[in-house]
Amino acid sequence: MKKMAIFTLLLLSMITMMSNVAIVTTLPQLKEYFIYINDIEFYSRLMLTLPSLIIAILAPFLGHIIFKFGKKKSTLCALSLFALSGSAGLYLDSIELLLLSRAIFGIGVASLMIVSTSLVGDYFKDHERHKFMGFQSAFTAVGGMMFVTGGGFLSDISWRYPFGIYIIGALLLPMVYKYFKEVKITTQVIEEDVSINSNMFFIYALAFFFMLIFFILPTQIPFLLIESFKANGSTTGMIIAIAFLSNAMGAMFFSKLKTRYNFSTIYIIGLFITGIGFAAIGIVNSITVFFITSPIVGFGGGIMMTNITAWMLSKTSIKKRVKSSGYFTSSLFLGQFFSPIVFHPVVNRMPLQDFFFLIGVSLMLLVVLSTLYLRTKKNSFIKNKI
Repeated sequence: MKKMAIFTLLLLSMITMMSNVAIVTTLPQLKEYFIYINDIEFYSRLMLTLPSLIIAILAPFLGHIIFKFGKKKSTLCALSLFALSGSAGLYLDSIELLLLSRAIFGIGVASLMIVSTSLVGDYFKDHERHKFMGFQSAFTAVGGMMFVTGGGFLSDISWRYPFGIYIIGALLLPMVYKYFKEVKITTQVIEEDVSINSNMFFIYALAFFFMLIFFILPTQIPFLLIESFKANGSTTGMIIAIAFLSNAMGAMFFSKLKTRYNFSTIYIIGLFITGIGFAAIGIVNSITVFFITSPIVGFGGGIMMTNITAWMLSKTSIKKRVKSSGYFTSSLFLGQFFSPIVFHPVVNRMPLQDFFFLIGVSLMLLVVLSTLYLRTKKNSFIKNKI
């Protein structure tokens, strides 16, 4: 592959997975702007997660369309949709139209996510794939960091300005047009069975659970920082951005872990680190300490995201890759969408900081129980074999 093609693929990854968080720091201001609307607190969070629902619903179907239409053409169309619908918040003045634009935005993101994930499987094999995916997740985290930081500073000026960040999608159009190449599929591959292995659904469930937990950070911590600790948008953006930078470090660390551990063990390691980070957020009493605790969550999330994606790709072939990536994308974004919905009743019944502590302790307990279960299962297998 040409270096520019690889760089373009990295940039594509950068703007997709964490694209939702560009407007995370503007949600409290948006809530105040539409204060006269009933349930605006719920709608403001829905602005962040509605694209995730659309992605979750449409991703499996989009996978089929992308396979027939071609990955390069699909990417060009999706980038255009990403830029146009994503930036609609600059001028729309109705919460209904804003939510509609976010739904359309989800279609663009879903297509980009499927293409970028499946192309990694097309272009790279085994250890090279794991190494590249570390860089890919790092770029994703850096993209999240840039989106959140830029969105934080812009939201201090106006709640509308962070939506302008999405215009960056249009800047990638010429690069995709020039450098992306389709991988030719042989007749033998075309005739291959495209049904999804039942074992894949376990990976999809783990992907859903990971994102359900990890997305607590961008959906809940802005309200904790701004409403409880009186932080401004730029400070909140910087704290979340540092978490995403740490996420990149965790992604890079994955390839080293993979030389020693299997996918399931790495998942448990990442989950335990994430639990430590959430519990730490739940006990801090100074806003400066968030610059230490939030990155712990980010680091664990970086390990888990890279691991679960590599795990999925290791189970697919070239024909199944687009379809598998579609279901995988659906699982991830379904987790994003349900994160604030699942935890909303809990958040309403206790202080937000206590909620973070509860989640952290629960995750660490889950890791201990899972480890004991796997160890017992392994010992039982060894005894039966003897």
